[in-house]
Amino acid sequence: MESDALFSLGAPTGPRGAPEGPAGVDGFTPVADDSPLPVRMRPASLDELIGQDHLLAPGAPLRQLVSGGAPMSVILWGPPGIGKTTIAHLVAGATDRRFVAMSALSAGVKDVRAVIEAARRQRRSGGPQTVLFIDEVHRFSKTQQDSLLAAVEDRTVTLLAATTENPYFSVISPLLSRCVLLTLQPLDDDAVRLLLRRAVADERGLGGALTLATDAEDHLVRLAAGDVRKALTALEAAAASATALGAERIDLATAEQAVDVAAVRYDRDGDAHYDVISAFIKSMRGSDVDAAVHWLARMLVAGEDARFIARRLVIFASEDVGMADPTALSVATAAAHAVEYVGLPEAQLNLAQAVIHLATAPKSNSATTAIGAAIADVRAGRGGAVPRGLRDAHYAGARGLGHGTGYRYPHDDQRGVVTQQYVPDDLVGVDYYEPGPHGAERSVATRLPLLRRIVRGLPVPPARPESPAARATETAGPPTTAAPAAGEPVTPQPATALAGRNGRAVTGVDGAATTQDGGTNAAGEGQQ
Repeated sequence: MESDALFSLGAPTGPRGAPEGPAGVDGFTPVADDSPLPVRMRPASLDELIGQDHLLAPGAPLRQLVSGGAPMSVILWGPPGIGKTTIAHLVAGATDRRFVAMSALSAGVKDVRAVIEAARRQRRSGGPQTVLFIDEVHRFSKTQQDSLLAAVEDRTVTLLAATTENPYFSVISPLLSRCVLLTLQPLDDDAVRLLLRRAVADERGLGGALTLATDAEDHLVRLAAGDVRKALTALEAAAASATALGAERIDLATAEQAVDVAAVRYDRDGDAHYDVISAFIKSMRGSDVDAAVHWLARMLVAGEDARFIARRLVIFASEDVGMADPTALSVATAAAHAVEYVGLPEAQLNLAQAVIHLATAPKSNSATTAIGAAIADVRAGRGGAVPRGLRDAHYAGARGLGHGTGYRYPHDDQRGVVTQQYVPDDLVGVDYYEPGPHGAERSVATRLPLLRRIVRGLPVPPARPESPAARATETAGPPTTAAPAAGEPVTPQPATALAGRNGRAVTGVDGAATTQDGGTNAAGEGQQ
């Protein structure tokens, strides 16, 4: 069974160099001459370990763990191929401890309890301390992880666990609090390059039988993307191809034939899933269209569910673009429909178009902040009864209860807007929506103050004539309006209000000139 890092876990047996006597190693497959190159090239000592310098300083937890200086339980967290199981092998080399390795892919609660019971018996009889290594610990269920708590708490066993998943999500809190969390970083290109050169020259590797061209080395480093196991596996494949061709040098063509596609480090159920979608959303929000398309490609190549991507686009269209470009929601919704109707791979074109549209669109979060503020008020208890004039008056007896009394029908006013209270009493004058200055929302920002003043019965300042259309409005005479309902304030009419149904050029609340039939002027804006 292949483990997460450079080595395999197999039948209980001691590896090359395993100590004899009561202390020993159980669970690691021994290294053989025909073992894969990554297995043969595992570091034999802490000094051969490449990378993780931030954890190897004198007195650091990792160095203490390997040297046996402190019986602390540790969780190693990091991406594949950076040496988590390498560290486990180095710990197993300590001769004064019993080391047991198991994989969460195959072990169960029964296996864990058997190891703990054996460790307890050895401890009572004065035997060596037991180190329990669990690879892929995130695959243990909550019950399986619970079975470790007491033994880790009283140090019946020293737990060494490895995971590629974020332990804050995948490891239960009680177990996490009993362990030291060590975060391992991906190897940089220089570290991968050094390991490739070591494998070419070392007797455990190619033993100098072949040379590696510089451009081929660059190709393998690039494909590895920080995963040393992948780099060494690709090197072994390229070496086999060169040997079969009778060559003494691994050139770029041979390396490209051996491994032609880089594996994408992406787990649809893991931490990388959330990191990549976060980068995707933030790139669109930041209007970096190239970065957004890259993260889209990363998800598509990794096999992410296209419906998940489409759902995020629909949300983003309102959350981050909103009223600055009202067409964004239509584009995102159409892309989501295309995913269902067309499917991959062709739907990647629809997704790319939507991503480009959203990334390059003007941005506004006004809809997000508006609904957030309104929900906060509702949850805080603000908002009284529905105003009497707005209540449903269509059922028998409603009129007798006063429902609908005083309601003013906006279409009866030539402006299409009237003074009327639409909110509960304790929310009069509260503004939730604040339009931004970008894109289509600029025109909304111009109209909204006038709309609010009319609706709330506030004085409306006369508009300055700035165009022939506006001057025509001024000469059209005062507008005629329906009489206000009893008890309601008389609304001063703005100079930009409609002049009446007489066919003369007038303007609406948006300042655009209109005609009797509701047509538009040269500015291209219709009656509101």
